Amino acid sequence: MRLEIFPLILGVLIGLIGIGLVFDAWAPDTDVVANERRRRPRRERDRAGEALVGLGILAIAAAFLGRDTWRYNTLAVIAGSVLLLWGVKRNSSYIRGIFARGDVRHAKFIEGPRRIR
Repeated sequence: MRLEIFPLILGVLIGLIGIGLVFDAWAPDTDVVANERRRRPRRERDRAGEALVGLGILAIAAAFLGRDTWRYNTLAVIAGSVLLLWGVKRNSSYIRGIFARGDVRHAKFIEGPRRIR
């Protein structure tokens, strides 16, 4: 396998990820869980933000596929980065909710039992 084929394979894989994100943003949600067992409901993701992330990834994949011969390579990377950052900004509360450590109420179990006076 020649080394020049590697960006093409990487561009196709990245493009498939971008297509998946755009499809997930536009596809209707189905309720997998009938009853929510959490005390607080989960934050809703921003569909437009997810589509922007997918389009940004597609633009970066196009830059990989265009290699050095495509005239708009730099423009595709700049547009992809802007779309990617814009989509992440729109979904920042959802992303924070995913990576948060949990409730503050659970911190007392980590500290140990309280003493009763």
